[in-house]
Amino acid sequence: MSQPAAANSSLPDSTGQAQPEKAGQTLRITEIFYSLQGEARTVGLPTVFVRLTGCPLRCLYCDTEYAFSGGELFSIDDIAGRVAAYEPRYVTVTGGEPLAQKTCLPLLTRLCDAGYEVSLETGGALSVAGVDDRVVKVLDLKTPASGEMARNDYDNVALLTPRDQVKFVICDRADYEWARFKLDEYQLAQRVSDVLLSPSHGQLSGRELAEWILADNLPVRLQLQLHKLLWNDAPGH
Repeated sequence: MSQPAAANSSLPDSTGQAQPEKAGQTLRITEIFYSLQGEARTVGLPTVFVRLTGCPLRCLYCDTEYAFSGGELFSIDDIAGRVAAYEPRYVTVTGGEPLAQKTCLPLLTRLCDAGYEVSLETGGALSVAGVDDRVVKVLDLKTPASGEMARNDYDNVALLTPRDQVKFVICDRADYEWARFKLDEYQLAQRVSDVLLSPSHGQLSGRELAEWILADNLPVRLQLQLHKLLWNDAPGH
C-alpha cells in the first residue's frame, strides 16, 4: 500500500467519545482495496473495502489476524480520496474491529455524505449507538466455538434497524443450535433484513449447514464467503 499523505494525530477527546469531523482526524488503516463483496446482502457486487487496524477480540477462526496491528495512519480526507478514485457505489468499512477506533464514526458519516451505500462489519462487542443511521450494520454475533461469545453486547440488538443484518459464523452443530436459539430469542428475522449463517471455513461444510437450515426451515440466508472461493482469502480481496 502506498504511503499516505501526511496527517496530524487529532483524535477523539479525553472522554473517549467521537467528535464531529475535523480536518486532520486520522485512522490506522491496514488496507483499502476494490473487490467483489464476499458476503452479506450485497454479495458479488463490486465494493471498496476500508479495513481498519486493531481488534479487541481473538476469535479462534479469525481470518484477518494481519489486521490486528501495524497499518498506516490516514486522514479522513485521504481515505475519502482513495475511495473516490474507484468510483464505487458500495463501500464497506471493516477490520479487525472498525469501532475500536472512535474516528470510525465520522469516517462512516463522511462516506455516507459522499453518496455511497455504506456498510459496517462489526463483531458485536462494541456499541453501535453512534453509527450513522444511513449505514447498514452487519453485526456478527459470536458463537460458542468462536471463543468470544461472552463478549457479545446484546444491547446492540435493540439498535438494529430493518436495513441491518446479523451474522453467525457456524463451526459445529452446537453453534448452529445456539444461533437458532438467538434467532428466536431476539426475533432477529423480524428485526433485520437478513440473518446470515456462514460455515466456518475448514471446520464445517457449506452443504452440511445448508441441510440443517432446510431441515429446520429457518428464515436465514446461507453464505459461503465468495472471496474465499475465488481468491483463497488472500489480502486485498
